[in-house]
Amino acid sequence: MTTLEGLFVVEPGYIAPPNHAVEIEDSFYQRVIGLIKRIFKAQGTVTTIHGTEHLPQEGGALIAANHTGWFDFIFAGMGPHVMGRRLVRFMAKKEVFGIPVIGWLMRSMRHVAVDRSAGASSVDEAVNFLQNGSLVGIFPEGTISRSFEIRTFKTGGARIAQRAGVPLIPCAIWGSQRIWTKDMPPRLGRTHTPVIIRYGAPVDTAGTPEEVTARLEDAMGKLLEENRREYEDKFGPFAAGERWMPHSMGGSAPSTEEADAIAEQQKQARALKQRQKKARDSQKKRKKAS
Repeated sequence: MTTLEGLFVVEPGYIAPPNHAVEIEDSFYQRVIGLIKRIFKAQGTVTTIHGTEHLPQEGGALIAANHTGWFDFIFAGMGPHVMGRRLVRFMAKKEVFGIPVIGWLMRSMRHVAVDRSAGASSVDEAVNFLQNGSLVGIFPEGTISRSFEIRTFKTGGARIAQRAGVPLIPCAIWGSQRIWTKDMPPRLGRTHTPVIIRYGAPVDTAGTPEEVTARLEDAMGKLLEENRREYEDKFGPFAAGERWMPHSMGGSAPSTEEADAIAEQQKQARALKQRQKKARDSQKKRKKAS
């Protein structure tokens, strides 16, 4: 294996391609990546990257990644970064764009805001990026998996890839949940936490969105299993009961069923909070009108 910049471990056959002629000129996004690299270097975070040969050096492609930690959008973009400093426009919940500073950064890097109540415009924007030769990233699970297992995929990724007529590339990330994820304190110091990323061959996009999604889920599951075996072999053994380890691997993370129950409880709590806010707003309007 070969190490690049003290941050990325790539396969011996890796040959650095020339920088992408257009995307290298996006100075703001490129500077943000440079800052992130300095932060990761300070933390001692080294990422092993497999499958860069599946990433196009030119043209559009949709990268679909599993989601276990808050930094997954950074890790999913590392493969394209080492392949000519390519950039990925990620699809993210519109709520993220409303967070001070983070929202400004997301808009400045031209990521795609997803409004779940009216998703057509975000799909149009993603398709436009893809058809104009950009890479777009999506998390088919829709949210972070608390169980660290792959959750049931939504079909949006398949539909976007089919409509745009671009490759649909599976990506599996393992280890990022040890840095920062839901329901666990962040570990942002110099922890030397390793991460493994694997990109797979493009998934066949023929057939119904449901058929394509099933193939994507299967491909990503196999990549994730490879990552887990390599992680244990290279960096283990790990003590039983680790919170960042899935229940199926002897860890103390919630089982898939427990994680789904937690997610449903939180969904209902958010819905109740929204109803209460609407009721308060309606009451204020009535008072003003009277």
